[in-house]
Amino acid sequence: MTRRKKTRSLADKVQIRTGKRKDFKKWRHENPDQVTSTTRFTQKKRQQRKLQAARRLARQESGQPIAIHPESSNPDTPEGKDD
Repeated sequence: MTRRKKTRSLADKVQIRTGKRKDFKKWRHENPDQVTSTTRFTQKKRQQRKLQAARRLARQESGQPIAIHPESSNPDTPEGKDD
């Protein structure tokens, strides 16, 4: 058990515990289908994802293209040959 820090504040000296947070955590664990995010939070996250996608697309377009599979065939590679 950890030691309690000595303090002069009254908040730590009060021992009344309502247990509301503990009760809510238990209820949330037992009823996951009823727990939903707020509309404000979902809208905020949707907007953040849109901005992130736009920035990513802008980065991709501003970069220089690389020819990973060039169209010119190399004579050393056995493309189309059946051995």
